[in-house]
Amino acid sequence: MDSDHEIYDMYSDDEEEEDSTNIDESNIVFYKQKNYKILKDFHIRQLVKEDISKISTILSVPRDVSLALLRRYNWKVDRANEEWFANEQEVRKSIGMFLCDNNNNYVSVSKKTKKTNNDAFVNCGICFEEYDDVVYATCNKHPFCKVCWEGYIGASINDGGPNKCLALRCPDPSCEAMVGESMVVELASEKDKSKYYDYLFQSYIEENKKIKWCPYPGCECVVEFEIGSDDYSVICDCSNGFCWNCLEEIHRPIDCDTIAKWKDINQEESANTNWIMAFTKKCPKCDKSIEKNMGCMHMTCRCGYQFCWLCFKKWGVCASRCNRYEEKKEVTEAKKNIQRYTHYYERWLSNGKSKEKALNDLKRMKDEGLKKLSDDNSILEKELEFIIEAWEQIVECRRVLKWTYAYGFYLPKEEVAKTRFFEYLQGEAEAGLERLHHCAEKELMEYLGSSNEMDYTDEGSYKEFTNFRSRVVGLTKVTGNYFEKLVMELENGLQDVTNSTKIIEQPMSSSNTSNNMWMCDRCTFLNEDIHTVCRMCIED
Repeated sequence: MDSDHEIYDMYSDDEEEEDSTNIDESNIVFYKQKNYKILKDFHIRQLVKEDISKISTILSVPRDVSLALLRRYNWKVDRANEEWFANEQEVRKSIGMFLCDNNNNYVSVSKKTKKTNNDAFVNCGICFEEYDDVVYATCNKHPFCKVCWEGYIGASINDGGPNKCLALRCPDPSCEAMVGESMVVELASEKDKSKYYDYLFQSYIEENKKIKWCPYPGCECVVEFEIGSDDYSVICDCSNGFCWNCLEEIHRPIDCDTIAKWKDINQEESANTNWIMAFTKKCPKCDKSIEKNMGCMHMTCRCGYQFCWLCFKKWGVCASRCNRYEEKKEVTEAKKNIQRYTHYYERWLSNGKSKEKALNDLKRMKDEGLKKLSDDNSILEKELEFIIEAWEQIVECRRVLKWTYAYGFYLPKEEVAKTRFFEYLQGEAEAGLERLHHCAEKELMEYLGSSNEMDYTDEGSYKEFTNFRSRVVGLTKVTGNYFEKLVMELENGLQDVTNSTKIIEQPMSSSNTSNNMWMCDRCTFLNEDIHTVCRMCIED
C-alpha cells in the first residue's frame, strides 16, 4: 500500500505501536465471547485498513478506489469484488471513475498539475482567477485552485455531513468524478481531517450488519456479532448488558417481539397505572407510609409489622407466591383488564428497581465493601468472594424475573395448564431469589457487619462463619438452578406442562412437598425422595 495513501497521520504507525502495547486481547480491550467481540477505536481503524488492503490487492486498484468501492457496497468486501468482476464498467461509473483521456485510461484518483512557463494560464472554475503554477482536478476537464478546493472540501465536511463528504464529487455540478481520500488528506485542515475520519469509521460501524454501537450513553465500544447465533445477549466492557438484535437490555428468555409489544402497552396504559406505581405505600397494619429502600420484597414497618411489598399479606403467609394473578369478582371487563395489567406491570417494575439496587450494591461491594469486610473481620478477601458471586446471581435473577412478568402477561388466558405451570416455576424461582436476596442484604451484616464484635480468628466464631458461607453458597447455587430451569422451560414454550401437572397440583412448603420431592430446611434445595440427605448440603 502506498505510504501517501495511509490513513491520516493521526492514526500513524507510532500511535498504533503505542496502542498495541496497552492491549490485552484476553482481558478488556478486545474481549471475545463465544459469539461476539468487543471492539475499541483502534480495532475499528485496523479493520478498515485490512478491508481496504484486501480490495486493493485483489482488484489491483489504488486506495482511493478501494475505499470508494467499500463505501458503495456497505463495507462488504466479497460483494465489492463480485460486482467489480461482473460489470467493471458500471461499477466504475457508479463510484465516479470516468473515461477522461485519449488513451482510454480511467482517471480514478484526484491529481494536481504543475504548469510550466510554456503552458497557458489556467482559469479556476470557482474563483475564475488565472494560475500558472499548481492546480488540482479530479478529471482533465475541471481544474480548480488550491484555495477553492480547500474551501469546497471544508464546507463538505462541516456542512454536508458524512453522506456528502464520504462520497464527494467534482465541484463542477455537471461532473460526477470522485474526490478521493488522498485529496481530502492533502487539502483539508487538521480539524477537518479528524472529522472526516470520524465519519469514515462511523460509516464502517453503522453500515456493517455485523457491527453495532453499545447503546449505553457515553460508551464508545462497538460489538462485532457472529451472525446466526441464537443468543443475542451481550455484556459490554462498560458492564452494560443488552440484546444485540433490538438493543434493549438483555431479556432472555423473552423474545424481541414480546419486548416491543410490552413497551407499546406500557405507553398506552401508563395513564391508568401511575397511581399504583408510587414509591411509597401504606403499611397494612398501622396505615403509615413506608418507603421501599432495599431490594428484596420483605418489608418491616416501624410498627414492627412484616409484610410482602407486592401483595401486602403478612410476610410468610404468601410465601412469596403472590406472582399469581387472581381476578376479583364483581368488576367490569375493562377494570379486569386494567387490574390484570397492573398486576404484571407492578411486579415487572418492582423487580427492575430491585435489579438496579442490587447492581449498585454489587458495585459498592466490589469497589470497597469486600476490602472493608476483610479488614474489619480479619478474613482474607478470597474467602469472601462468595458474597460477590451471590450478588451477581441476584442481579441476573432479578433481570430474568422482571421479564418473566411480561411473558406471563401475554400467555393466552385459555391455556390454563401452561399458565399454572408457568406460575409454579416462576413462584419457586422467585421464592428462592427472595431468600438469597434477604440473606445477602440483611443476614450478611449479622455475621460481617462493622459493629460485629466476633473474633473470626477464634475457632468457634470462624466455624460459624463457614456455616454461614456454606448457606449463602448453597442458596446461590440453588437459586441459579431454579432460574436456569425457568429460562429453559420458557424458551421451549413450556412443552413440559403435561409431565409437570402432578407437581403443580401439590403445593410446596419447607415441611411438606410432593410425594416425589422434599425441600431441605437449610438450603431449600428440592431433593428426590430416594435421598435421605440433601445433595446440596453434603460436604465435599
